[in-house]
Amino acid sequence: MPVIVNLDVMLAKRKMSLSELSEKVDITLANLSILKTGKAKAVRFSTLEAICKALDCQPGDLLEVR
Repeated sequence: MPVIVNLDVMLAKRKMSLSELSEKVDITLANLSILKTGKAKAVRFSTLEAICKALDCQPGDLLEVR
């Protein structure tokens, strides 16, 4: 069962660009891009928490198991 990252969906809902999110959470654009495309092998809880705080969402809004 793959884990699907819905970061692009949440960014669209919040009308925020990846570069804006990068500045807010202090994570490189390259690392966010890897996460967004689903190529990341892992994500730290602190990173997930920062993204959720910036997007005002829950981890379940970003991650989905299919």
